[in-house]
Amino acid sequence: QVQLVESGGGAVQPGGSLRLSCAASGSISSIVAMGWYRQGPSKQRELVAIITDSDTTTYAGSVKGRFTISRDNAKNTMYLQMNSLKPEDTAVYYCNAQAVGPFRGNYWGQGTQVTVSS
Repeated sequence: QVQLVESGGGAVQPGGSLRLSCAASGSISSIVAMGWYRQGPSKQRELVAIITDSDTTTYAGSVKGRFTISRDNAKNTMYLQMNSLKPEDTAVYYCNAQAVGPFRGNYWGQGTQVTVSS
């Protein structure tokens, strides 16, 4: 099993920055990719960014150039640096981990709220 705990959400004005963190525990070695997803008001959950175990990254077009996904293997933590935030970035942000092997599956954190408003 894999457990994920997000932190770092909050309220910020347009143009501001936030950094989200996702701490992973449990069967860390089974994780092959981690990512951030978000779900805005009355919207479906959507991909924000993914980072694989080989550090390949993929971004949604709407955040490319503004958001950066990274990870610190020593701390078993993934980050999402969000710059130039816009009101349309307002959403609950979820951490995701894809695992293989005996603990294969799609794991989710509890979510953290990001609100961008003036």
